[in-house]
Amino acid sequence: MFNLESQYTETEEMWFVNWDLGGPFWDKNNATAQRSYANSPHKFVQNWDTPILVIHGEKDYRIPATQGMSAFDAAVLRGVPAKMLYFPDENHWVLKPQNGILWQRTFFGWLDKWLK
Repeated sequence: MFNLESQYTETEEMWFVNWDLGGPFWDKNNATAQRSYANSPHKFVQNWDTPILVIHGEKDYRIPATQGMSAFDAAVLRGVPAKMLYFPDENHWVLKPQNGILWQRTFFGWLDKWLK
């Protein structure tokens, strides 16, 4: 999740965001929720300097693809090395064999490039 406020209203399953974030961002009397939203990654983009690999599936309705695209775009706009692997036909899990091979190659290639 990149922008927790937008994630709260974009997901198809409210139980998870209520559990993970503590409730809606507009509930100013909810200390747990306010602490979650205060630490939303999108509020710290100005500090990003570490290369980022974003892998996302369009059919992931719990975390919409716009969250991954936003993180990728923010990194690119900041000049942070970034790569995005987008699967229009996958969800939260990559299930198709050919996509799995591409996932593995991309992921381990990224690690090889940035961790050596």
